Amino acid sequence: MENIAGWVALAATCVAALMTASNLGARVTGWGFVVFTIGAVAWIVVGLKTGQTQLLWSNVFLGVVDVFGIWRWLGRRAKFSDAADAEQARSEHGKCEPLFSISRIDGLPVTGVGGQVIAHSVDALATCAGGTIDYFIVREGGVAGVGETLRRLPRNMARVRDAALETNLDTAALALLTLAETR
Repeated sequence: MENIAGWVALAATCVAALMTASNLGARVTGWGFVVFTIGAVAWIVVGLKTGQTQLLWSNVFLGVVDVFGIWRWLGRRAKFSDAADAEQARSEHGKCEPLFSISRIDGLPVTGVGGQVIAHSVDALATCAGGTIDYFIVREGGVAGVGETLRRLPRNMARVRDAALETNLDTAALALLTLAETR
């Protein structure tokens, strides 16, 4: 039994780590914690069957942390995401300009001339007094964070449409934008 539990624990822990590290939203992260809990229970079984006290108690603790993660991501954060989605949908049928959730800025493709993806958004900075977006921080180039360049894309040069930031810039014009400081 401990052999099967060991394989379940290994698989669940690896899958859960990928789910939570991918940062694909509240629900995926929350379900990652559910899978982590399955892994912790399986590791507890291995610890009990093999007399490995440290493995047992470390996974009892991790199981408690996993339950907290489930509450936070599948309960609380999912509720916040649902509220933002509902408000965004409501705004599309109102008399005012449609709204978008700022929390969804990270990872949005930035499409330039002809709809070509020229960068990806990572954040937005808003003014303290008025709360309006001043500029977006976008990343271009590189692989997995290595060699990428962060730039400031002014709000007046971009608009959110169809799950993307659209701009009239091409890659050459994007390269002329001010670099975002990283200290």
